[in-house]
Amino acid sequence: MKKLTGFMLLIFVLILAACGGGGDSSSDAGEADAAISVGDDIEGATELSFWTFNELHMDLFEDSATQWNEENPDKPIKLNAQTYPFDQMHNNLSLALQSGTGAPDLADIEIRQFSNFLKGDVQLEPLNEYVEPELKNNVEERFNLYEKDGNYYGIDYHVGATVMYYNQEIMDEAGVDIDSIVTWDDYVEAGKQVTEKTGKSMTTVETTEQFSLFPLISQRGSNYFDENGEVIMDNDVNVETLQFLQDMIHKDEIAVAAPGGFHHSEEYYGFMNDGGAASLMMPIWYMGRFIDYMPDLEGKMQIRPLPVWEEGGNRTAGIGGTATVVTNQSESADLAKEFLAYTKLTEEANVKLWTVLGFDPPRFDVWDNEEMKADNKYYDYFHTGIFDMLSEIREEIAPIYYTPEYSSAQQEVESTVLYNVLVEQKQTPQEALTAAAEAVKSRQSD
Repeated sequence: MKKLTGFMLLIFVLILAACGGGGDSSSDAGEADAAISVGDDIEGATELSFWTFNELHMDLFEDSATQWNEENPDKPIKLNAQTYPFDQMHNNLSLALQSGTGAPDLADIEIRQFSNFLKGDVQLEPLNEYVEPELKNNVEERFNLYEKDGNYYGIDYHVGATVMYYNQEIMDEAGVDIDSIVTWDDYVEAGKQVTEKTGKSMTTVETTEQFSLFPLISQRGSNYFDENGEVIMDNDVNVETLQFLQDMIHKDEIAVAAPGGFHHSEEYYGFMNDGGAASLMMPIWYMGRFIDYMPDLEGKMQIRPLPVWEEGGNRTAGIGGTATVVTNQSESADLAKEFLAYTKLTEEANVKLWTVLGFDPPRFDVWDNEEMKADNKYYDYFHTGIFDMLSEIREEIAPIYYTPEYSSAQQEVESTVLYNVLVEQKQTPQEALTAAAEAVKSRQSD
């Protein structure tokens, strides 16, 4: 986390003091990209403010607040939810918590940023009273990501199980049966057939984000840090995996660098929408990106588990995530925590994580719920049976160790390692990862 000069912090405190705090803090982050309010017409409703960087998340909270007020007329809420740009929201939340004023009651914190908010004295409310009774029904690793010293500080929106999206039309043209692809060796051989028969790439590889590298090392039981917080970025598994990605692009020639550098760029959406590649590895929540930005692929995409590295290996990995927290500046912290649990922990709430947002809910005991199987836009675009597949692989997600320096490690990978190895090829995987590991270690010792 960047250190603030005393002058900068003083200016920010003065600005926040002028704006006011507590329930009126919903405007303190500056001009919002989008905003909603629920419960304006209810006399005596308790105001709760919510900051997020993803407008889609507001849909869930709007739905939940409306239902909450119907079911809890004795303790209604007025929810003021606002969406801000990613960096602005996280920076302003950090500043507000450091200064002691101006933070919202509830906020989303993206998983890569979360370790920054666990440094020193945590300024978030523990959620143990709601989380611990429900752990047995959930993919527990999703909660461990937001835990420190026995306290759970955040509740995620999804599991983030990584899958393979196949363009059935291209695979059929190449004469490849996607269900015959079991191992990564099978995948490479299928890719060679795809490129030979269709002239298209088998897949794309990110060069400015980590969604092509991290799931693969996690799938193999590796990470950037071990369970003790020691840096292992340049271990053998990580080096071999990065070499595998480089080989797919430059040796086997079955992959290309993702247009725009990553799988969320406008250039990439256009490339894939035009049938640019035969498959794509991304988490299940990426379904929404297909629907929103690649409409021409509707009915063509099939979802399958990842190929394995070895027989009996993991067929998925968890990546990505955003946790909703309650800040310690909330004047109605008890109500905010109860509302958060209502929105994200109950069975009904987890069903809505799928029906409203299209996410794979952390609560696995709803995956075979009849409501989860009802027709919706995700099944219409892709196919049925998605949660049957997820149920088969849900216990194959390796733990992820997020340390206070995790964001620093990711920054090294995304800003230097991937480009130097996959694009410029001016460093070997070993050289790039060793340099990155040393940079992270030096920050740990500062």
